[in-house]
Order: sequence, then C-alpha cells, then structure tokens
Amino acid sequence: MKTYFNLKNVLSVVIAFIFIQSMFFKFAGAPETVYIFTTLGNWVGLPWFGQYGGYMVGCAELIASILLFTRWHGFGALMSLGIISGAIVFHLFTPLGIPMPTYGESLLVGSDAAIQALAASASDLKYNIIIGDQLYIPIEFDSGTLFIMACVVWLSAFVLTVRQLKDPQSTLRKVLNR
Repeated sequence: MKTYFNLKNVLSVVIAFIFIQSMFFKFAGAPETVYIFTTLGNWVGLPWFGQYGGYMVGCAELIASILLFTRWHGFGALMSLGIISGAIVFHLFTPLGIPMPTYGESLLVGSDAAIQALAASASDLKYNIIIGDQLYIPIEFDSGTLFIMACVVWLSAFVLTVRQLKDPQSTLRKVLNR
C-alpha cells in the first residue's frame, strides 16, 4: 500500500495551501494586494503593474501549485522557489518592507467620514489606497505574517527542489541534464 503522508506531499500541500489562499486576495483586488503591487509598480517605474501584477503572480502561483501534484512536481517546486524568492527580495530590498498594512472597511472618497478618518489617521499617507471611489485606510499592520509565510514557502520549495535535483529518476533532473 502506498503512503501519501511523506515529506514531498506535506511540503507540496504547505506550498499549495499558502499560494492558493493568497490567490483570493490577488484575484479579488483586495486593498492589501493593491498596496503591494502598486508600491512595487511605482518603485520599478511600471505603474500598470499595480493593476495587473497581482493577477500575473496569482496565475503563476496557481500553475506552480498544480504542478506540485503531477509528474512535473520538480518544475512546480522550482517555479515556487522562483516566485517566492522574488517576493522575499521585494519585501527586503524595496520600499515595500516586511510588515504589511491590513485594511478595514472602505469610505467613499470625498465624504465627510473619509475626510475625518484621514485627519484622525495615525498612519503614513502612503499606506492609504483608493480603489475606484473607495478609500481604504490601514487599521493595523500584520507584524510580518505575510513575510513569515513567504519564508515557509521558500524553505519548503528549496527542500523539494534539492530533493528533485538529487534524485536521478526525477523529471526535473532528466530535463535539466539534457
């Protein structure tokens, strides 16, 4: 009888779980996602990246998550390692930073409530996000939770990739040795 509770499967589930749960934020255009990709897009000089970057990264994460459970597992692990390495680098070496803002309810731009909230806001204005006619003001910061999850994915993907590269029967090693 084949056992499904092994290191490869556990690490694959960890990666896929974290990637897939984050896709809901990316594909729904959550203010947290808009903040992250707008900050990065402005930093690299590609303002369109703020609008489309979440979808692009989310699609790549979905493909990697699917590949982790196929015979192309090694490519899913390598792809996960590349995606999450980029995320970690951007958190560490750009204006993005490690703690991420979390947003509460939105306010109508220009309304009295929005003006009062902006006046009373203790946060830096760079964290405020406008999506359509809605203003989002951060209510707190995540203390690095998103970054910690990225590190867990990186470590899991690294272990899976190294294991695949050491296995002479793995598809990844066979393709890369050609």
